[in-house]
Amino acid sequence: MADYGRILNWETADNEVKVSFEKQKMIITVLTDDIINVFVPLWSEEHRSKAIEPDDMDRVLKKGATFEVKEIKGSAEKNDITIEISTGNLKAIVTNGGFVDFYDMKGKLLSANYRGERKSRRVINMWDLELLKAEGHDTKGLENNSKPVEDVRVVESDEPIFGLGDKSGFLNKRSYEYENWNSDDPSAHTEQFRSLYKSIPFLICKNKEAAYGLFYDNTFHGYFDLAKENAEYMVYGADDGNLDLYFIGGKTIPGVIENYTFLTGRAPLPQLWTLGYHQCRWGYKCKEDIREVAEKYRETGIPCESVQYDIDYMDGYRVFTWNEKDYGPAGELIEDLAKQGFKSVINTDPGTKVEDGYFMYEEGKGKYFFRTADDSADYVNAVWPGDANYPDFGREDVRKWWGKHIAEMMDEKKIMGFWNDMNEPASFNGPLPEDVIGHDGERKTTHKELHNVYGHFMSKATYDGIKEHTGKRPFVITRACYSGTQKYSTVWTGDNQSLWSHLQMMIPQLCTLGMCGYPIAGVDIGGFGGDTTPELLSRWIEAAAFSTFFRNHSANGTIRQEPWQFGPEVEEIYRKYVKLHYRFLPYIYDLLHEEQENGLPVMRPLVMHYEEDPATYNINDEYLVGEKILVAPVVNQGETVRKIYLPEGTWYNYLTGEKHQGPETFLEKAPLDYMPIYIKGGSVIPMYDEMAYIGEKNLDKLILLATPEGGKCVHYQDGGEDLSYLDGNYNLYEFTVDPEGKLSTDLLNKAKNVSQYDSINVISF
Repeated sequence: MADYGRILNWETADNEVKVSFEKQKMIITVLTDDIINVFVPLWSEEHRSKAIEPDDMDRVLKKGATFEVKEIKGSAEKNDITIEISTGNLKAIVTNGGFVDFYDMKGKLLSANYRGERKSRRVINMWDLELLKAEGHDTKGLENNSKPVEDVRVVESDEPIFGLGDKSGFLNKRSYEYENWNSDDPSAHTEQFRSLYKSIPFLICKNKEAAYGLFYDNTFHGYFDLAKENAEYMVYGADDGNLDLYFIGGKTIPGVIENYTFLTGRAPLPQLWTLGYHQCRWGYKCKEDIREVAEKYRETGIPCESVQYDIDYMDGYRVFTWNEKDYGPAGELIEDLAKQGFKSVINTDPGTKVEDGYFMYEEGKGKYFFRTADDSADYVNAVWPGDANYPDFGREDVRKWWGKHIAEMMDEKKIMGFWNDMNEPASFNGPLPEDVIGHDGERKTTHKELHNVYGHFMSKATYDGIKEHTGKRPFVITRACYSGTQKYSTVWTGDNQSLWSHLQMMIPQLCTLGMCGYPIAGVDIGGFGGDTTPELLSRWIEAAAFSTFFRNHSANGTIRQEPWQFGPEVEEIYRKYVKLHYRFLPYIYDLLHEEQENGLPVMRPLVMHYEEDPATYNINDEYLVGEKILVAPVVNQGETVRKIYLPEGTWYNYLTGEKHQGPETFLEKAPLDYMPIYIKGGSVIPMYDEMAYIGEKNLDKLILLATPEGGKCVHYQDGGEDLSYLDGNYNLYEFTVDPEGKLSTDLLNKAKNVSQYDSINVISF
């Protein structure tokens, strides 16, 4: 971290403390009692945040905070001063050099800047380094990795570090290094991968005193060394931009997540059907393929909401077109399948074919696309349609243009959801150069700044286009994103592989995305690339049964991945766990309703609610669904007995009712058709009857699963599609079940236009 020299003076203005150092200035902004921003204008005087939009900041500032500032005199000889900024919950102390340390109000240190010299655990001298270079060895990581923007912070010896979104590997990111540079890499992802499709520069740390968050709001190429270089500290760096750090308190991990999502925004409620099961394959070449798969799902009794359309449906991979030769007249297939309850979701890629006469090219050329570095022509690279331009989504007029075509697809072809792919952006003729010209609003800038938010802007364009046109909750899926994209889109983890290691990675990936503000997330069940096996597919559908984006997807050239391809045993297992997913949909929907208030996800790591139990810090093969359900999937090939860890509390086996008292570690038999699920004592969980798809029947019957002690739950019910819930058009129940199974119901909020349940039945173990 650069040395900014001594503090010369400081002043306050509104909620800001402006500090002048000998070499730099710094602005400390108190946003709430738990959120303090440290801003060093290395590049611009403005924050220029994409994650925190004006509406987000207005909401945060409305909450407000009171704070005090003290100047503490140091050495009279050196004229040293220290500045102490105190809120109701946090204290920031600014010292010479530009160091900022954070404490709780009891004076206990939460996070301090590292003051020493960076020293790698890879002990090497310059002579050795030059020799390795001369011999052609990769010396990345052996040299000084300091960046123009940098923050180095102390970590305790046993402090776990969580976060960064969809990064590969394990839940606890300590001792690894990562990069934020949205990347489409089709090779098999391992825990050594530094970057994938998303850039979410948010960390959650847990030391002996409390949990805290670090959000580095910078869209340029970023770097995180999480105590890998040296166990004493972690490093954030970026190639350009400002140091724009939001220190986020909250005392507990859920408290930190609540404050982070309060700052960057929370995911809106989805349409209920989007939480159901989806089938897709790159390689459904014609309408007969789609129709056959859809009809087979109904025939086998496996619930399904959509057979999604990958790039094959387009005419020559031209976005916003329809391949009538292979898929028939636009809208015809979609309307036929709608009669069987199937909704239409299509792949949309940003790369726009360069072709005279193609309407998107004609409308956009010289007007809506990225430009070459000298601004002499539209920038051209290549993706699926061949030579292609890239829409300049940072501009509002470009987003409106894109949204207009979204609306046309909904009108003309009856599309209900849009799946934004290849939006890192991906390119076939090498990466887009950093000096390609685009815009942030009306401000001209370069791809160096825009790369990591390209998918964010595309998601916003799609979301706004759907919302404005339909008045319904938009269904947008995106592969690439940045912090804050959760306000606009569902996410999935991209092109995984049919590997046991990728099944294992699913749990920490989805739990981490949830901790970073993305409650609606999923993976390609079965694996996108490579060939799955009967056992792997069975274990995958089990493990993913509570995910909020629930889709099987595979690549062209791999073996077909629909469950019936693997025989009756796999088909039966698949049917069992897809049906289980639908039965628990009201509980999942309740959690997403709660997320509007607290920012917490559906899938949660055990550490989120048991952070005082060190045994939970590195559990990668179990997860919680809310606080009331614990899931322990089998994620190892050939395993039929697995070790279970249950944290503190009473737990009941969902299948057998067997009671356990945690903390407890034990072995449980887990044959191929069985996934251990436990319900926490004192729980009441809402469930539905079986169904083939959302909309097949009126959801007028509710089942309440109660543990022997009885308990309480608050249950949410709305129309499942429109935005009227924002105006209070929903029913909110409080159910109480006593130990004898007797039900009491209080209606906390009654909607004008949402029917209440015809029947509510209690079942117990």
